Amino acid sequence: MKKLILPLFIIVSFAYCSSVRVFNTEVAADAEPSRYKTFGFYEVKASGDTIPSTFNERIRILKKAIQVEMEKKGYRFVTSGADLLVNIGIVVKQEIQTRQTNWQNDGRFTYMGQRNYSWKSEEIEVGRYREGTLTLHIIEADRHKMIWKGSMEGVIPEKSDPTGKTAGQALQRLFAVYPFTAG
Repeated sequence: MKKLILPLFIIVSFAYCSSVRVFNTEVAADAEPSRYKTFGFYEVKASGDTIPSTFNERIRILKKAIQVEMEKKGYRFVTSGADLLVNIGIVVKQEIQTRQTNWQNDGRFTYMGQRNYSWKSEEIEVGRYREGTLTLHIIEADRHKMIWKGSMEGVIPEKSDPTGKTAGQALQRLFAVYPFTAG
């Protein structure tokens, strides 16, 4: 039995760990949560050469995941006349993963000419990945005033997830710190 407990504990620990980090959450002091019953989305506008062909599909998946989380909080989705509007901000950047060379692993002398051998430490590329930041602003529609904002960041998986499971799991972490429920 003891041999089974440790591996089970490790598996459960890794299941709860995630590469998503929630930060920069803020609640407005004058928010009136009992007034809000419905929500909708601001229009998403994007253009340029950097927008992939799957952009609209990914935004649809993201909106669906946000809708699920807002409905868990008791809000009802409407296409017009909403009490709250959700504004989505997305930033994606390509990162380069590097490592520092060291004498133990990379200690080969290089010939510099005329019997001058030398070795120097340098950064070498070991991989590339995309990191994304998502910021949600939830706005009171009548007053055009933000009542909550929250951000999260993490590594974007290489393969697209058409089911939205990855986005749903990440947004669960963000909405875990959302303090309001529908009035």
